[in-house]
Amino acid sequence: MKIIESAIPDVLIFEPAVHGDERGYFMETFRESLFSGRGIDARFIQENQSKSVQGTLRGLHYQLQYPQGKLVRIVSGEVFDVAVDMRKSSKTFAQSVGVILSAENKKQLWVPPGFAHGFYVLSESAELFYKCTGYYHPEDDHSLQWNDPALQIEWPLLAAEPLLSEKDRNAKTFAEAPVYP
Repeated sequence: MKIIESAIPDVLIFEPAVHGDERGYFMETFRESLFSGRGIDARFIQENQSKSVQGTLRGLHYQLQYPQGKLVRIVSGEVFDVAVDMRKSSKTFAQSVGVILSAENKKQLWVPPGFAHGFYVLSESAELFYKCTGYYHPEDDHSLQWNDPALQIEWPLLAAEPLLSEKDRNAKTFAEAPVYP
């Protein structure tokens, strides 16, 4: 598996070696030693999968008291996936990384604890699968405004407005949002 560094050193892109023939393909989707070899202690304790239609934007979400690391991949379709550094003590505080993830390119994004995460669906629909290092705690769920100018995220929108949940429509700006120390 190839590891690609992003503009934020803690956010990594994993590109698996795909072994295929006329019958299909095989690929390794996770190897603990790749994480531990980079000093990442990632013990995955929850797995989630979501399906969304084209134009849906989910995020930017994070948990403050119960931070989660996420290893994200797409099993069908294509998304623009984003991680925003919410760690005030970090050199990359308020910076983001955006990557196209698809069933075709099979890339995965490592979103470390301390980051907000979100994605925008580019294909007709997309199924996103992600492993988490922490459990979901709805009482600790925070939503950051996806289009806050302070974040300077260049979303590849297919329409003027994305499809949003009520929670994401009412998300906080970066200036209002609680951050990690």
